[in-house]
Amino acid sequence: MKKRIVCLTLALMMTAAQVVSVSASREDELREEQAATSAQLDATYAQIDQLYSAKQQLQDEINTLDANLVNVMVSIQTLEGDISNKQADIEQTQADLQKAQNAKDKQYAAMKQRIQYLYEKGGSEAWFQMMMSADNLSDLLTKAEYTQKMYDYDRKSLETYANTIEQVTNLGNQYQQEKSELEGMKQEYEAESANLQTQIDTKKANSADCDNEIAYAQEMANEYANLIQEQQAEIEQLEAERIAAEEEARRQAEAEAAAAAAAEEAAQQEDQTVYDEEGNEVDADEAAENGDTVYDKEGNEVDPSEVTSSDDGVEYDEYGNVIDSDNTVDPDSVSSSSGSSSSSGSGSSIVDYATQFVGNPYVWGGTSLTGGADCSGFTQSVYAQFGYSLPRTSYEQQNWGTEVSYADAQPGDLICYGGHVAIYMGNGQIVHASNSRDGIKISNDATYRTILSVRRPS
Repeated sequence: MKKRIVCLTLALMMTAAQVVSVSASREDELREEQAATSAQLDATYAQIDQLYSAKQQLQDEINTLDANLVNVMVSIQTLEGDISNKQADIEQTQADLQKAQNAKDKQYAAMKQRIQYLYEKGGSEAWFQMMMSADNLSDLLTKAEYTQKMYDYDRKSLETYANTIEQVTNLGNQYQQEKSELEGMKQEYEAESANLQTQIDTKKANSADCDNEIAYAQEMANEYANLIQEQQAEIEQLEAERIAAEEEARRQAEAEAAAAAAAEEAAQQEDQTVYDEEGNEVDADEAAENGDTVYDKEGNEVDPSEVTSSDDGVEYDEYGNVIDSDNTVDPDSVSSSSGSSSSSGSGSSIVDYATQFVGNPYVWGGTSLTGGADCSGFTQSVYAQFGYSLPRTSYEQQNWGTEVSYADAQPGDLICYGGHVAIYMGNGQIVHASNSRDGIKISNDATYRTILSVRRPS
């Protein structure tokens, strides 16, 4: 009986549900549209996040380029000072050369006068005249010794002045070469400065493009957000209307089901009336328990178990489904379970290693000892072979290790200049990646430029 009533109620409710199917269909469409709009909004916000990240990365790169540009400009100023000092050295050597040349000319002129006097007083017979004019042997020897001393003096003086002129000339050539190298480095730094400025301008332009894209994406996000609000408002309105219609349909269905159940129950009660052989009304349940023979009102024999009001002890849930007690799991009996489940080296070793790459090319920004390296890339790669981790740029390497004075410099120390760095070899020599013209080379004068710092590995 109970099962039939429940089934009837469900049928009436399903019929009522059809009343609101059109509203529910539109609501589903709106939810799908809202989900698509929400996905577009999420994608737009993700794009904005990416644009902000790209803009921040560009700003970081701009800041780094600005710092590099400042360092390059400082290096250019330092080089200009070194070039000016080198020009002063060149001018001084030229002055020294002129003095030595003048002294040599004077000595040479004096010597010519003495030679001329000697010949004028005797020509090729000067020695004979000297002998004849001597008062005695001692006087002769004295005159001969004096003449020899004058000759030795003149020769020694001329040789001294010639050596001085050669030394000053060599020094002047050295200064001129060093000035040329400094001017070449200045040109490279100026080119790098222009390159850095171009990169900065390009990245600033890209950053401005990011701002425009962010503004457009934000505008689209606002439109998507407004559309989602409009869709949500319409969904809520349709949902409210659907709920009201379902409630009304359910109320009507329940009322109809109650009336139908009452009629069914009355008919069932009438059908359940049974009689014994004498025509007396008896209880069908008791007759079924006792095994009595019973009859319906027409006198036909019936099985009392088929007309009992107990529905044969079968239980149903609220949806009319049979409850099978044998196959129903007791919630209290369910238990939860969980599963478990490079080496260091001496300064001389560093120098020996570094000098084997002399002659290899200089490449701005390079770190290859064979394919090309700049000054800091060269020192970084050399020291890496001995377990030292140097910073990448010459400016950072000026603060690496332990500072010592140039007077205490040892082989393997770093000699730091403005925008340049080299490895000290001892005896005033350095090995370094000089410039694109000379490549990796050995220079005999570590003080050819202003030394800013000497750093020792620690």
